[in-house]
Amino acid sequence: MISRAWKNSFLVISGAFVLLILFFPCFVLFKTSRHIFTEVVSAPITTVAIVFGAGLNALGGPSDVLQDRLTVAADLYYQGKIQTILVSGDNRVEGYNEPQVMFETLTEDFYIPIEDVKIDYAGRRTYDTCARAKSIWGVDHALLVTQAYHLPRALWTCTTLGIESQGVSATLQPYLKDLWFRVRELGALYQMAFDLYFSSPSFIGGDPIIDLDL
Repeated sequence: MISRAWKNSFLVISGAFVLLILFFPCFVLFKTSRHIFTEVVSAPITTVAIVFGAGLNALGGPSDVLQDRLTVAADLYYQGKIQTILVSGDNRVEGYNEPQVMFETLTEDFYIPIEDVKIDYAGRRTYDTCARAKSIWGVDHALLVTQAYHLPRALWTCTTLGIESQGVSATLQPYLKDLWFRVRELGALYQMAFDLYFSSPSFIGGDPIIDLDL
């Protein structure tokens, strides 16, 4: 027969585990909140902005979410907040090339000089983008450009992987799937914790290309 003491210990441990699970997202939000800027004018000056991919529309152009990220990145550039924009996205499927579309949008629509936009073709997810920015592109300090719901995870990931990061919100409009994005982000926070503290997943590596912080 299971003793009462064992049952009580099990309940205490289980309760603590559940509280930890529920508390973690709140802790991430709290710790990253002071590093998030909602206005470009308030963002600090640094060398590099990292723009995370966010899908393409049916015509092959940036989704509304991605378009807003590129708009904010261009604004940062023209306000003198950054010198270089690193666009990072997925291109593993033939005919689908997020970073190339991001590059073309910034250089052709926003007239950013091509030498000031760098393309990371293997940013398949937030972890990959941050890991490659550090190890391949030599980024030590960066402004992260993405929507407000994604910034806590992006900031936590990049900071943990060694990039001193500040976030600039690209939430410029209400999004059709906003509720879904927020629900999905909750699960992604737990995946982030597993990746950073338990599994250290591999990412597409390679030789360093350039030190963007120079």
